[in-house]
This record gives sequence, C-alpha cells and structure tokens, in this order.
Amino acid sequence: MCTGFLKVMMFIFNGAIFLCGIAGLAVGIWVVVDSDSLLGLFDSVENAPTEIFQVVVIGYVLIGVGALLLIVGFLGCCGAVMENRCMLLTFFSIVLIIFLVEVAGAILLFAFTDVVDEMFEELEGDVKDAIQRKYGVENEMTTLWNTAMEEFKCCGYKNYTDFDGSPFNMVTGGYPGPCCRTPGIPCNESGAHMAKVDGCFTKLVKFLEDNSIIIAGVAIGIAAIEIAAMVVSMVLYCNAGRKSR
Repeated sequence: MCTGFLKVMMFIFNGAIFLCGIAGLAVGIWVVVDSDSLLGLFDSVENAPTEIFQVVVIGYVLIGVGALLLIVGFLGCCGAVMENRCMLLTFFSIVLIIFLVEVAGAILLFAFTDVVDEMFEELEGDVKDAIQRKYGVENEMTTLWNTAMEEFKCCGYKNYTDFDGSPFNMVTGGYPGPCCRTPGIPCNESGAHMAKVDGCFTKLVKFLEDNSIIIAGVAIGIAAIEIAAMVVSMVLYCNAGRKSR
C-alpha cells in the first residue's frame, strides 16, 4: 500500500515537474524576447556594465532548466513504474543539480535587483551622450530606439529632453513620435512637454522588477515540488533495493 501510494505521489510530482518545465520555458522565452528590445538600447553605450545583461542570462537559465525538467518528469515516471533503482537515482541526481542551479540563479537575480536603480542612474550620462551623438545619423541605433519607444510607450532615457542637440533634433527641430504619443510622426517641444511620456529608464526598471517577482514565484513553486519529488524518489529507491535482496 505504501509503495503504491508513493508511486501515485511520484506520478503527481512528475506531472507537476513537467508542467513546471513548460512554465519555466515560457517565462524564460518571455524574459529573453522582451528584454532584448530594451537592453539592446545599451549596445551603443560605451563602458556599459555587463551586469545589465544578467536578466537575459537568467532567462536562458530558465529555458535550460525548463527543458531539462520536461525530460526529468518523463524519467521519474518511468523509474517509479519500473521501480528501476538506476533511473530513480538518476532522477534524484538531476533534480538535485537543477535545484542547486535554481538557488544560484535566485541569488544572482536578487543581487542584481538590489543594485539595478543605482546602476542605471550611473549610466544616464553615457546613454544621453550616445543619443545626442548618434540618434538620427546611425541607422541601427535610431531604429533600435524607435522600436523600443514604440513597444514600451516610452521616450528617451529619462524624458524627451534627452534628444536635445541630437542630429535628429538639429535637422527636424522636433522629437521622435513616441514622445508625443504619435509613433512615426515627429513632434515639437510643446507637444512632447504636454504628453509627459515616461522615459525608457523608468519602464526598464519596472520591467525588471515585475519580471523578478514572476521569476521568483515560478522558481519557489518549482523548488517546492522538486524537494518533494527528491524525497519520494529516494524512498522508492530504498524500497526497490530491499526488494532486490
């Protein structure tokens, strides 16, 4: 009876692990895809700290862990049905490694969010300098900013004044369309001032903070299931060992 109950629990846990794998993949892909467009704004900034791009690394970690969890869920179910000690031990070892990777990722994430505001504040001067030198003349950088501003409904690093003195501003006398909430149509200073569109810095910090909460919630849920699955798999492993004697 006890072994049968443990097998059922193993199926439940591995089903949950399989679903967690799908969730991890989905969140990881979302973080990587959404963050690329905003973090890409810093590619043209000289001396930009590499810590900025850690959120993308966390996204790739989630994708890798999610894919591995899908395999582990299948492995755990087979091990429970067959009471195969080798498969159960392999399952336990892989889940333990995943758990340790998740702990490391969580530490990295929380360490990063503690310094994110300060780090982006320090970058303000460099980003403004890049905008004022390149926006309007360097096609790749201009397109990147336009795409990010349109997608995230933001304007400049802090506000529309970041474009003052840029090649675009000097030639047209205006500002990018998103600064007036009119994407694709340049706007004048009074329109940009009245629109009061948030800077992309504010949007980026909010994006990172929101993602941190979601990622942390997913990681905590996965970790709880993994711990329970490791306990059950080890009990089944010991029971299978006694039966084989």
